[in-house]
Amino acid sequence: MAALTRSKITSLFVDIGGVLLSDGWDHASRALAAQAFGLDPKEMEIRHNQTFYTFEVGKITIEEYLDRVVFYKKRPFTWGQFRAFMFAQSKPCPNMIELVCRLKDKYGLKIAVVSNESRELNAYRIRKFKLNEFVDFFLSSCYVHYRKPDKDIFRLALDIAQVPVKQIVYIENTPMFVQVAKSLGIQSILHTDYKTTREKLALFGLERT
Repeated sequence: MAALTRSKITSLFVDIGGVLLSDGWDHASRALAAQAFGLDPKEMEIRHNQTFYTFEVGKITIEEYLDRVVFYKKRPFTWGQFRAFMFAQSKPCPNMIELVCRLKDKYGLKIAVVSNESRELNAYRIRKFKLNEFVDFFLSSCYVHYRKPDKDIFRLALDIAQVPVKQIVYIENTPMFVQVAKSLGIQSILHTDYKTTREKLALFGLERT
C-alpha cells in the first residue's frame, strides 16, 4: 500500500485522553463519582456543563470547579476524597504509549500533545504516567487558554513545532477535532484502537509492515 504523502514525517501531534491515557474526567467518570458519593447525577452534570469550559481553559482552579459542581452545599465527604477519586479514574493505554515512544526513538520524531485538560488533572497525569519523558511540548487547553475545537490551539501547535505541516501527523479520537485539524492541512488519524492506528501510521511511512 502506497504511503499517503511523499513528505517525511518529522512530528507527531497526539491527544492524551482516549489516545495515550483514558479520558481524564468524562461523562462516565462523573457518573461513577455521583454513584460513589451519593450525588444527584443530573444536577452534577448540569453544574459541570455550566462551568467546564472555564475549568479546562485554566480560568478557575480545581478547588473553584469542585466548589461550583459538588461542594456548593455541605457534604459528608471531603474535598480531598473527591479529588482523589477524580484522579484515580486515569489509566494508561500502554500499547499507545509504547508505540509513540518507539516511533520517537526510531525516527527522531518531535512529539507534541494537543489536548483539552484542566490544569491540576493535566499536571497529575503528566507526572503519574511520565508523559514528559517522551513529549517535547504540551499544548494543553489549561496552559494556552484555547480549547479544541478552536483552530487557534492547532495554529499555536504549528507555530511552536516550526516544521512544515506536511511533515506532521495528528492522532485524535474525536471526529470533530480530526476534521478541524484537517481543515488546517494537518494530516490526521482518527484513533479507535492500537491496531488500526498503527496500520494508518504505516501509510505515512512509520513502521511499514
